[in-house]
Amino acid sequence: MSCPDHTQTKLNVSRETLTRLETLADLLVKWNPRINLVSKSTIDDLWTRHILDSVQVLRSAPSNATHWVDIGSGGGFPGLVIALMAAEPEAPQKMTLIESDQRKCTFLRTVLRETGVSGTVITDRIEKAAPQNADVLSARALADLSLLCEFADRHLTATGTAVFPKGARWQKELNSAQESWLFDCEVVKSITDPEAVILKIGELKRVGSHTP
Repeated sequence: MSCPDHTQTKLNVSRETLTRLETLADLLVKWNPRINLVSKSTIDDLWTRHILDSVQVLRSAPSNATHWVDIGSGGGFPGLVIALMAAEPEAPQKMTLIESDQRKCTFLRTVLRETGVSGTVITDRIEKAAPQNADVLSARALADLSLLCEFADRHLTATGTAVFPKGARWQKELNSAQESWLFDCEVVKSITDPEAVILKIGELKRVGSHTP
């Protein structure tokens, strides 16, 4: 499934990366009828709705992360896309994807193998997986921000950054999360949806916690 010219311009990636992303698109179209990786209604807009939307997550995060962890990776957005951008200058040094569905993990591993990209896929529930000590953590369409903060508290280093794409209800989620969590937050406007944002969360601490 080739990338449309107008999306290629927005992606602004190397030919090597584009070829890898096209392999992802082809495999997703092939696998999706069997294991429902993304909603069928979004397949025609795959390049903008899922791939470009994932690329912007990488570009909103700190560059060259030592260890990037994507939780609830599902069909690979944004984590698998970020792994496939390994040839780009801002790419993380190490990529880990956590997904509890065995079939989806098989898909993730297949794409990594077919593209020759290194990455670790952990088949486990996020709250059960060993703490990952990530310096960047991402999740897309997984849970509300309060629960995402719980996951980030488990898997992110104390100085790490979480990047969470959020839709039109983002302000309500942010207000709710701030009742239980203290954090710095930068709001980055989405380039794929005028109502959506990417929340960059840092200095995360539970309300009432303190450092001795």
